[in-house]
Amino acid sequence: MSVAAEHRAEQRAELIAGAAVLAVAGGFLAWAVGGDPFQGNGYTLTASFPDVDGIEVGTEVRLAGVPLGHVSEVRLNRQTYMADTVLTLPEDVVLPADSAAIIQSDGLLGGAYIQIQPGGSMDNLAPGDEIEDVQGAVSLIQLMMKFVDSQSSDRGME
Repeated sequence: MSVAAEHRAEQRAELIAGAAVLAVAGGFLAWAVGGDPFQGNGYTLTASFPDVDGIEVGTEVRLAGVPLGHVSEVRLNRQTYMADTVLTLPEDVVLPADSAAIIQSDGLLGGAYIQIQPGGSMDNLAPGDEIEDVQGAVSLIQLMMKFVDSQSSDRGME
């Protein structure tokens, strides 16, 4: 093989490796911006929470502990002063109309996610519907303060 042919083979290998790196980087960028690029868009539901501490765009939505969707938007409703969230779910997951959306913590140091508890209604939520049964985030600091207050008031009675 001549020197020129070897040089062309090296250039071709570098070009293929560069294209592969760019394709992987593009996939990561698409995933970071808009979720899984290989998953269909699905449909959206809304849920209005009194407190969405720890929830942001991209947060997981789980059903029975299994990740199945994500939060695609979080905004303040200026009429109700509630946090409106838009949940994107796969089209093949149909939820009963009386399902609940609950903000759960992944642990003391972990993040938060939205847990969907399916209801028992015969009617189903349609794309764009609102999940009305919600439970907002529980602040660990507030819980600890209530515990400390209750302990100090109990000691004051002794």
